[in-house]
Amino acid sequence: MLTRLAIRNIVLIEALDLEFGGGLGVLTGETGAGKSILLDALGLVLGARADSGLLRAGADRASVTASFEFAALPTALHAVLDDAGVVIEPGEPVILKRQLRADGASKAFVNDQPVGAALLRELAPTLVELHGQHDDRGLVNPRGHRALLDRYARGDAAGVEAAWRVWSTAEQALAAARAQVSRIAEDRDLLLAHIEELTQLAPEPGEEAELAGARAAMQKGERLSGDLAELRHLWAGSDSALALMRVAARRLDRIAAEHDLLAEALAALDRAVIEASEAEEKLERAAEALSHDPSALDRIETRLFELRAAARKHGCTVDELAQRAEAMRADLEAIEGGEAELIALDATARSAGLDYRARAESLSVMRVEAAVRLDKAVAAELAPLKLDAARFRTQIMRLPEERWGAAGIDAVEFLIATNPGADFAPLGKIASGGELSRFILALKVALAEEGGAATVIFDEIDRGVGGAVASAIGERLARLASGGQLLAVTHSPQVAARGTAHYVIAKSSEGTVTRTGVARLDGGGRRQEIARMLSGAEITDEARAQADRLLEGV
Repeated sequence: MLTRLAIRNIVLIEALDLEFGGGLGVLTGETGAGKSILLDALGLVLGARADSGLLRAGADRASVTASFEFAALPTALHAVLDDAGVVIEPGEPVILKRQLRADGASKAFVNDQPVGAALLRELAPTLVELHGQHDDRGLVNPRGHRALLDRYARGDAAGVEAAWRVWSTAEQALAAARAQVSRIAEDRDLLLAHIEELTQLAPEPGEEAELAGARAAMQKGERLSGDLAELRHLWAGSDSALALMRVAARRLDRIAAEHDLLAEALAALDRAVIEASEAEEKLERAAEALSHDPSALDRIETRLFELRAAARKHGCTVDELAQRAEAMRADLEAIEGGEAELIALDATARSAGLDYRARAESLSVMRVEAAVRLDKAVAAELAPLKLDAARFRTQIMRLPEERWGAAGIDAVEFLIATNPGADFAPLGKIASGGELSRFILALKVALAEEGGAATVIFDEIDRGVGGAVASAIGERLARLASGGQLLAVTHSPQVAARGTAHYVIAKSSEGTVTRTGVARLDGGGRRQEIARMLSGAEITDEARAQADRLLEGV
């Protein structure tokens, strides 16, 4: 609930610090005293548009700080803060702050952490529920009616939402599987042809590099073969250099003993013959190594062409062809096994759909039953609030299947008819300001046990009524506030007497400066203020006595 409100330099308020407690707090004051300033300030800290017109004359900046305390942080509030990355420790208050400058710029904070004003607006519905003469939010907004009815019905709305998510997930998985199988099946023949082609080609990792190396070696041998042929011609035959050297060596051997120099010449010639013989042997071996079958080169080049053409065709490298073939086989297996998978996924989706339908139908039945009870409960509150000619109806409409969702299969809206014979219409479109506030009060009383915002504010709900109706309004406001916190801006002494805390808003002037202040009244102050509300400018003893009776009667 709201525990503290600090306002600086807002319109006529220079500095104001208010503390609030549980129960019914009433705010009173003469017309024009500035009650709306408090609501404007509260609206600013809850994310309303920053308007430099709110700035007090002569001030260059303003601020509003609101503190909220909870026994346990509401789940919805915690979820919003968590998504925004704002950490609130257990037991720590939630403190909203909004600063405003003269140029209209503003800054927002949650527990001293800078945030956007949008986050304040997102937090606002959980923190404060405001109902006034021109309310177009809260209970008037049909977007929240279904959730309110579900809480009133105590139906399994969470179970319906969970079942919807399971069904949606199952349907998405089924649709994805169907699309995949359909896509692959359309290319089945082409897939089979590719697999057959790659199976026959039988590419192996590293094969391209091996073939390229062999081809390079063969092409090199082909270039050297002419030179080797000429060299072999020089060394081969009876008139070759090596053959002549051998003949010379034999002849020299017969006469080498005749002279030492001849012996040395023979030795040198023998060495030359040996070296030349080794050269001849190496040439033969080189020729054998570099020799190749021309058809083998053709086969290698053909294989390389086929491998590289296949790689280009399938958009991969030659070494990746084998993997690509395996992937194609997996796709083919997916086609062949896809029907079984689709059957299983379809069965899962059907089962999830049946579960959702059963839960949603059950919730729908509970909604219809709860709507009857709610309509009766609201109707019982209308006559005491001087709305005895009005009628209230909770409209439940079955949605077409394409609009089913996490909230179920129904659309819910609260409707009213203010005059006998008049057609029912949406809550916010048919009632006048005063009627609308009293309708909302009746609905709030009927829904009292179903929770809502931490703090509820009614702004002049009693405008234009008095006597028994005002008493009925006060009694219902007190009943609503008994389990939480409710603030009421009121002109009615009957309502003011019901308050557990009473604040008076007054305007004072010092020279040319006008200020608005707020003070919490004690027992004597309450008696005096209620007497003023009863009698006007001149407070009579009779008005004080009537004020005593009102205070004693609550």
